Amino acid sequence: MGCRLNIHEGEVVRAHLAAAGGNRERVVVNSCAVTSEAVRQTRQAVRRLARERPDAEIVVTGCAAQIEPDMFRAMPQVARVVGNHDKLNPESWRRGAPADIVGDIMRVRETAPHMVQAMEGHARAFVEVQNGCDHRCTFCIIPQGRGNSRSVPAGLVVERVRQLVSAGHGEVVLTGVDLTSYGPDLPGAPTLGSLVRRLLTHVPGLRRLRLSSLDSIEADEELIDLICSEPRLMPHLHLSLQSGDDMILKRMKRRHSRSDAVRFVERVKARRPDIAIGADIIAGFPTETPAMFENSLKLIADCDIVLGHIFPYSPRSGTPAARMPQVPAAERKARAKTLRAATAARRNQWFDRLIGQDVRVLAEGAGDRGHAEDFAPVQLDPPAPRGSIVTARVTGHDGARLIASRA
Repeated sequence: MGCRLNIHEGEVVRAHLAAAGGNRERVVVNSCAVTSEAVRQTRQAVRRLARERPDAEIVVTGCAAQIEPDMFRAMPQVARVVGNHDKLNPESWRRGAPADIVGDIMRVRETAPHMVQAMEGHARAFVEVQNGCDHRCTFCIIPQGRGNSRSVPAGLVVERVRQLVSAGHGEVVLTGVDLTSYGPDLPGAPTLGSLVRRLLTHVPGLRRLRLSSLDSIEADEELIDLICSEPRLMPHLHLSLQSGDDMILKRMKRRHSRSDAVRFVERVKARRPDIAIGADIIAGFPTETPAMFENSLKLIADCDIVLGHIFPYSPRSGTPAARMPQVPAAERKARAKTLRAATAARRNQWFDRLIGQDVRVLAEGAGDRGHAEDFAPVQLDPPAPRGSIVTARVTGHDGARLIASRA
């Protein structure tokens, strides 16, 4: 459940389970805790799985298990609770391991290299290069679930990517909790930009490299130059913006201003006009007035956001924002709906411009869908072999995805 980092770590757990063996079926729920709703969905998933597989041992791990282990221990459907760092240890999955293994995540200082030979069922491979977060945004509980920021040494990342490319993955996505904070804890204090350049240099068979969510204020100059000039680094950025109002950004304890975000997008688009911008935006953060909300709405046009991850603010127990004056829930939902409509309108304009153009698509699922280099979702006709990268002509769109025909 949850983020791309959980997808990667889920594959690590899958490998550990296979190595541990045993006769009894085990179901692992790799949970998310980013909002109270995410925790509710985790509990709901546990109860559903217990009904569907009454003889299985159900284990809960991930951020929600790390932050609120007692909640899951109290669920009669749950056999074991395993902490977020502990889940990556093969000893946690051997037969006879303790029922509860939830260590102090704040004491973790290194991110171990978890080699995944291939990602089962995924055309796109996810590689964890960073974990944890040193920032304390007022709405966010994730540092309590992930610990402080720590990075994977570049040499280990190169080796991992090399193995995934050898296994046939045409695209690799670098993931982390706070990806742009990569490096200061490692010898020589490398940057994310230096890591990307090293990957592109030392893994020549890597056809497509993509970055997960970025904090634009932390992007180093080498990274910006590569984003603008390197064709194997995909023309798609997902930015952690959260709001378009300076006062709300301060109350969130974000590190950028509205103008910082706009200037960053203008800078990269001036050099690479085809780059597609996605963004996280929270609607109805505590104390957000209608005028403050309008600044977020205008940000969609000012940053040309075509791939929005929009969600209404959800109070998260244990965070400072949950104690601030709240915007009524109905208003939060209404503002989120307005933001989604604005991003949908820009997405339609973007799709309209792509009609008649050829796009390079990574075939996913059954081969009848995928994503273009700029992360535009594409419906392929006819399907292509899953994992292949094919050229297709855009013939139209349905608002949610491009329709493209292969020659």
